[in-house]
Amino acid sequence: MGSIYLKVLKLVLLFSVSEIFAIPNDISFSVIQVTSKSMSVRWSHYSGASSYKVTATPVNSLGSSVFAQFSGNTVMGSVNSLFPNTVYNMQVEAMDNLGHVLGSAALDMSTAPPVPTINQAYSKQSDSMTVEFNEVPGASSYILRAESPVGDFFLETPVAGSPGTVQQLSPYTDYNLSVMSVNSAGRSQPSLDVQGKTGVASPRLMLTSPTNDSILVTWPLDQHIALYTITLITQGSNSNTTLTFNTTDPFMTFSNLEPGTTYCIKAKGLALDGLYGDEISVWQITRPPSPVDIQVSVNQGRSGGLTVYWQLVHGADVYIVRATSGQNCSASETTCIISPLLCGQNHSVTVTAVNSAGPSNPSGPENFMTFPCPPDHTWIEEPAAGSCMVGWTETALVDYYTAFIKRDDGVEDFCNTTDTICHFQCLCGYAYLSTVFAYNEAGTSPPGELLNYTTIPCCPEAITIALVSTETLEITWSPVRGVEFYETTAVETADVVHCKDTSPVCALSDLRCNGLYQVVVTPCSEIGGCNHTCKAFTHETDPCSPTILSVTQNNSSSNVSVLYTAPNTPNTTYTITAVGVGITDTHTCQSNSTSCQLTHLPCGATYDVTAYASTAVGQSLPSFSVPLETGPCCPTSLTVNQVTQAMTNVTWSNALGASTYVTSLTSSLGHARCHTMDTHCLMGCITCGTNYSVSLEAFSRTGHMSECSYHGFSSSSCCPSNVKLYRMANSSVRIFWRSTGPQTHTVDVMGTVSNYTCVPAPLSSFCDLADIMCEDLLRVLLWKRCRTGCLSGKEKCYLEATQLLSMSACQQKS
Repeated sequence: MGSIYLKVLKLVLLFSVSEIFAIPNDISFSVIQVTSKSMSVRWSHYSGASSYKVTATPVNSLGSSVFAQFSGNTVMGSVNSLFPNTVYNMQVEAMDNLGHVLGSAALDMSTAPPVPTINQAYSKQSDSMTVEFNEVPGASSYILRAESPVGDFFLETPVAGSPGTVQQLSPYTDYNLSVMSVNSAGRSQPSLDVQGKTGVASPRLMLTSPTNDSILVTWPLDQHIALYTITLITQGSNSNTTLTFNTTDPFMTFSNLEPGTTYCIKAKGLALDGLYGDEISVWQITRPPSPVDIQVSVNQGRSGGLTVYWQLVHGADVYIVRATSGQNCSASETTCIISPLLCGQNHSVTVTAVNSAGPSNPSGPENFMTFPCPPDHTWIEEPAAGSCMVGWTETALVDYYTAFIKRDDGVEDFCNTTDTICHFQCLCGYAYLSTVFAYNEAGTSPPGELLNYTTIPCCPEAITIALVSTETLEITWSPVRGVEFYETTAVETADVVHCKDTSPVCALSDLRCNGLYQVVVTPCSEIGGCNHTCKAFTHETDPCSPTILSVTQNNSSSNVSVLYTAPNTPNTTYTITAVGVGITDTHTCQSNSTSCQLTHLPCGATYDVTAYASTAVGQSLPSFSVPLETGPCCPTSLTVNQVTQAMTNVTWSNALGASTYVTSLTSSLGHARCHTMDTHCLMGCITCGTNYSVSLEAFSRTGHMSECSYHGFSSSSCCPSNVKLYRMANSSVRIFWRSTGPQTHTVDVMGTVSNYTCVPAPLSSFCDLADIMCEDLLRVLLWKRCRTGCLSGKEKCYLEATQLLSMSACQQKS
């Protein structure tokens, strides 16, 4: 009691000194930890302080103060030996070396509650420990601490009171357990440790239902468990229907169970220390029984589904229907539809019930047959005009077929058959739609291929054929239903000419002339094809044009022979026409052969000669024209004048059509020719005393010739030869010549002084001249008397042979 009193007295004195010295309160001060018997505080450093004194004084009790003193370098410290759950005034004082207080700070803080005491600790679960302890006054809660003996585990769990449980522990493990009381100020010191051990964990069960009357339970072995206890309880049953088994094996099989029934399986392990660990409860259902009373129904309609029926079985969640076609469906009720079905199939189905344990055994198979497939391939043929046939390939599982046919004007037809063909009447120029259905006891097949068949178009009527040109036929006809285009052919031997058009008119050109063609108009459509049964019409083309091979002028220029080709049939008539050029004159001739004679053509004319052929069909085109020039005309008159004994001058009148002339004088002693463009010609090399035939050839500019003959011409008799002059007495001169025949001559003697004439006696060959002047130089010119054709009645016969005779000697003679 005395000590308490002294502590109070010291505190009063301290407060009194503080008040006396007016110590400033400028130190920061705080409590950092509180226990049941201690407080740890912290303060700020005070300048000049050499030591600090921390004092704890009870506020609401008579206990004595407790203090602790620290050096000037310390700012944190603890005060011990305090009472639990007591409010203390905590004060810090900064003092100098003399013990004078330089500054201070104070605050009130309570200590923690008293330390509880653990009564017992035990494990209800393998992962927790339950601690029972004495609750202490002033505690608002408690903290349970679990630590491993080796210090590798530490866990604190707040609890409200006793008992408290520590969670998150490991099974079958030793722990040191303690408890601490807690109030607003802090926590107490831990209580004394109590050692406890957690129980073993429950087995980790894995359950399956291998069959619908068994459950297999397996678990991994635990080295801390000596014995396993497994209990099976039927759902909804009492404890009298349970089955319990002990085993050391890691598995247990329960057999002869009810299919589709839920069972509760409980399991726990007996630890090596003889305590049971956690117990686990797991629910497991057995597999359901197999469905029964399976029925099937093939749906009628285009969906093609199969409806499967069965009875519900106990414990099934869902039912799976499997078909041998590979299709399946599932349902939770008693019906399921497999769709779409494949046509033409013969299969079976089974139903399996399924729950969380797995599937049941499949039900017995239920056979079914699907509706037939439509024919794989269908076609329409028209073997004969107006008779059509629908054909198709055979299909499996078919009782009979129905073929439907509909014409494009709405008329319908059908036929039922067990065969693969169906005949129906079809008209030309119509389109037909057709499809084939197959039937069996399961229903109708989907429609087969939709065929669109167009029959061949009808043959056109009112066909007319006209020859619009030599080698072109124009064909017209009335339009036909269902035709998209027409093919017109003209057939002649191996040559085929085609004309393709959409209009009911066609011109076949470039045909062979003088040809007999079979013309066929074939109506066509892209789908139905062409109608090749239409009648042919025969028509002939105009004859072919002949070709003039030659135009030959006969001996008489008025007749011309024309040769030409005859490319037509034998009954063809050929007409040759010569049309005058520059003149109005036409000549014709006709023949059935390859030649024709044009007669009475005038001379000196030009013609264009053409030929054409004629038959009953018509007339050919004219041939190419060939020019024809008739021979030029002969001059109407021709005159021959003898210029000298060896030269003549021939003149003639103009000749129509002649451009050059060749004049000929021909005799047995020779001939003379002259080629000229004039109408006269001077010709030499004439033999005297000779009869000549006179002819003239007139040539046109293209070389045509006309031979003209005239009366003969006789040249004059030959001039005397060997003329001599002889001087005679009395200034006379005798002129002597040699004559080729009896002729009458006249002699002219030309002198330099005087001229003389001497007329000899008839048929004489000399002549005498008297009284010739002396010193005269004589030149003798001998003339012969002309018979015809000369103007003076005489002609000079000899000029080049004139002799000169000097009479200078006459005076001497005289």
